[in-house]
Amino acid sequence: MIDQLPAIYLGSASPRRQELLRQIGVDFIVVAPDVVEEQLPGESPLEMVERLANAKAKNVLQKINDQAPRPVLSADTIVVIDNRVLGKPKNEEDALNMLSLLSNRTHDVLTVVALIDRGHVTFALSKSEVTFSTITSEQAKKYWLTGEPQDKAGAYAIQGIASIFIKNINGSYSGIMGMPLYETYCLLSNCRRISSC
Repeated sequence: MIDQLPAIYLGSASPRRQELLRQIGVDFIVVAPDVVEEQLPGESPLEMVERLANAKAKNVLQKINDQAPRPVLSADTIVVIDNRVLGKPKNEEDALNMLSLLSNRTHDVLTVVALIDRGHVTFALSKSEVTFSTITSEQAKKYWLTGEPQDKAGAYAIQGIASIFIKNINGSYSGIMGMPLYETYCLLSNCRRISSC
């Protein structure tokens, strides 16, 4: 029997994260966080993704006046290659540069999920490796014109058209999408057992 998971506040406006949570039967209320997603000077990729996931959850907690009758869940996802974080592209040129950098190489996708329940914060990390085939400049330009890369870390969506570029995945498909279901389930089921939330 699958554990019944607690109802939560979801600190994300991402349709992909919402879809994934519905897939495992999580009841949620969306409260979009207001957090600037940028790397701080001297901050490692892992430090960045942990800080942002935590900041999003705390921002949502403040928005609901710290009176959360249910836990707050948030997540942050980054694409990393050569220890460089590839965020959402600023424009076409930025996206094409990212796709060129990822072409015919393997990169990491880090997603950290943060859960705040009754003042206690817990985290889970999903790290995956994604290997791209060669992406020609013409393919990259056509892909940009689909609109898909515009709001995606690393300028691609694994669940979309970009799947045609992906040769191999080592890790969590849902984690690459932005909400690793195994880690999220572990956080939420542990929450239910420990705090009866």
